[in-house]
Amino acid sequence: MQIHTYDTVIVGAGGAGMRAAIEATQRSRTAVLTKLYPTRSHTGAAQGGMAAALANVEDDNWEWHTFDTVKGGDYLVDQDAAEILAKEAIDSVLDLERMGLPFNRTPDGLIDQRRFGGHSRNHGEAPVRRSCYAADRTGHMILQTLYQNCVKEGVEFFNEFYVLDLLLTTVDGVRRTAGVVAYELATGELHVFRAKAVVFASGGNGKFYKVTSNAHTLTGDGQAAAFRRGLPLEDMEFFQFHPTGIWKMGILLTEGARGEGGILRNKDGERFMEKYAPVMKDLASRDVVSRSIYTEIREGRGCGPDGDHVHLDLTHLPPEQLDAKLPDITEFARTYLGIEPYTDPIPIQPTAHYAMGGIPTNVRGEVLSTNTDVVPGLYAAGEVACVSVHGANRLGTNSLLDINVFGRRAGIAAAEYAADADLVELPEDPARFVADEVTRMRGATGNERVTVIRRALQETMDRNAMVFRTEQTLKEALEDITALRKRYRNVSVQDKGRRFNTDLLEALELGNLLDLAEVLVVSALARKESRGGHYREDHPHRDDVNFMRHTMAYREVDSQGNETIRLDYKPVVQTRYQPQERTY
Repeated sequence: MQIHTYDTVIVGAGGAGMRAAIEATQRSRTAVLTKLYPTRSHTGAAQGGMAAALANVEDDNWEWHTFDTVKGGDYLVDQDAAEILAKEAIDSVLDLERMGLPFNRTPDGLIDQRRFGGHSRNHGEAPVRRSCYAADRTGHMILQTLYQNCVKEGVEFFNEFYVLDLLLTTVDGVRRTAGVVAYELATGELHVFRAKAVVFASGGNGKFYKVTSNAHTLTGDGQAAAFRRGLPLEDMEFFQFHPTGIWKMGILLTEGARGEGGILRNKDGERFMEKYAPVMKDLASRDVVSRSIYTEIREGRGCGPDGDHVHLDLTHLPPEQLDAKLPDITEFARTYLGIEPYTDPIPIQPTAHYAMGGIPTNVRGEVLSTNTDVVPGLYAAGEVACVSVHGANRLGTNSLLDINVFGRRAGIAAAEYAADADLVELPEDPARFVADEVTRMRGATGNERVTVIRRALQETMDRNAMVFRTEQTLKEALEDITALRKRYRNVSVQDKGRRFNTDLLEALELGNLLDLAEVLVVSALARKESRGGHYREDHPHRDDVNFMRHTMAYREVDSQGNETIRLDYKPVVQTRYQPQERTY
């Protein structure tokens, strides 16, 4: 075991982690721990754009953006955070431009903007061009730009270090941040990183679904580490299903395709979104479009022999527009489906895409241990966190915005805290939990296989906890997860070695996925309403009287070692926008 000491440690090198690192490194001695080489982080898969009311193409302002964010989140958004997001969006885009990001340009040389789902002018009057973009590679360009600027600032990276535990020490009755424990993939060694401040920016957890746009590495490591240490997870029942994933594969086809004029059609060639969202049509919010697609499929208007998908039609758009604005997704259609998007519609279906919930934070990125108390020295930003600017349904293009606005804020706050704080003592034998888990898993001789259990988890989540849910389906999912957790105790890995043992890491990641899937299902069972990405067919209406509140899930262990999930709630912050019916 090696012990390292830093002022600030950042876990994750995607957009949020590197944006935080740029700020923290200028103010404190900082290390970035990442399970992947930084430019392989999942931020690079984001395609469509980053929202900001620049008004470069048509009239816009940050207040309209705030309203769309609150409405898009089905009024579960904390409105103080949404105002910060929309106000600071403009400087965030300009910061990236100054860093060198190659945005698409208007003929006058301004940053170009296009339409995106749920973004409107004058509180829903009509769609607005608000998404700043770099073709359909915006996330890739952001990731490369941030990495280059991290190198410029001298950020110290520890690549392929898997953070498996959070260290907290009680000082004068208050739990304070002491550091993290990481597993080095290249050697199999454990490393303790002692730090005054820790920022979690480790991404999402969508791999507990089978049809998903998420990379294989998105296994909720940060959420699970915090949860195991008794910290709450907020609003985990809200998971976004992007309307346009490649049929059966889930690979994302950006909403920017519809922003450029793409149309969703059923087997009869009907532009069906006109029925469900007369004003915004194909650019309604993602939860509305995903439910509309599945409604068409359920009512027999799906495409193909099995009627299990619909079509994204780009054939009416000029080929030169597709080549200039959507080069990647058109190539995806050719590569994965053998479809020529110039002439053929693309088969699509909703795909699990984004976790609205996560580790609860305030607007400075400080992690909450209760509804109001913070954990001194602990911060989170990006998809791992819940501020909450996404509420029950994230507005498209707000994810790339979130990682830049709140990644920056968390990096600054963590470094400023570290400047004034002292290192706290490490817990006794700080790596013991991880060492025991690694030793147990490497030496296990059970007859269960990681891939089999993971596939079973993904299948029950797709079947029972996806776009449509009921009490019956959620209870079935919970029974399945409980059984899988028991089977997981008897799992073993084939590779018993130390160097680059990805089998071992996948086994540990599966434990995280099982924990987080259970939190999602338990939270969803308790929320007897439909709101945003959580749609209960047995409770199809929003219930503001009983459920205008954030879910806070806590892990509790009794004296016999039995684990339970306790649910608590905290109020939604409302400033200027009162809840009303969502129409598009």
